[in-house]
Amino acid sequence: DLTDDKVTIDCAEAVKKYNVGIKCATITPDEKRVEEFKLKQMWKSPNGTIRNILGGTVFREAIICKNIPRLVTGWEKPIIIGRHAHADQYKATDFVVPGEGKLELIFSGKDGQVIRHVVNEYKGAGVALGMFNTDASIVDFAHSSFKYALDRKYPLYLSTKNTILKKYDGRFKDIFQDIYDKEYKSQYDAAGIWYEHRLIDDMVAYAMKSE
Repeated sequence: DLTDDKVTIDCAEAVKKYNVGIKCATITPDEKRVEEFKLKQMWKSPNGTIRNILGGTVFREAIICKNIPRLVTGWEKPIIIGRHAHADQYKATDFVVPGEGKLELIFSGKDGQVIRHVVNEYKGAGVALGMFNTDASIVDFAHSSFKYALDRKYPLYLSTKNTILKKYDGRFKDIFQDIYDKEYKSQYDAAGIWYEHRLIDDMVAYAMKSE
């Protein structure tokens, strides 16, 4: 609050410069926290700010302890979760819709092209959310995921809900497949591993019954 969140931005820029960083626990203020700590405003999530600046992928890997029983007894090998760390809900714009009206999504291209979609015709109050991502960030996400899996000699799975978000999640699916076919398939074949896209519902079931 004293630095208008500049300390968070400076921290992320320092991590980019020195390639290492340690983050302590932080809070993301809500209405009650703003009042409790007399904050100037409801600052954005520190984690979200740092991730958006760094880009890349957040990998979460379990620490395996022999004396701690597994919740899923059939699991013999660790499952590492990689999550895209840029934009999406972390750079989303959301607001409360005050009443009846029309919500539109408009893209105004530099070449003058305009793409317009009617999102919803509100009959009363509600909420709205708009989010985005970029091809460049998705490409970075793909490369970091392919390289990490290749280094660990684990198969890689991308799970999306592309049956519902045909354009949004479909873009992730298409970019991953294109990069895999052109740059990683031969290396994966040589390492005896593979890459697959799976619908998120199927991925959960597959993970639960796998080893």
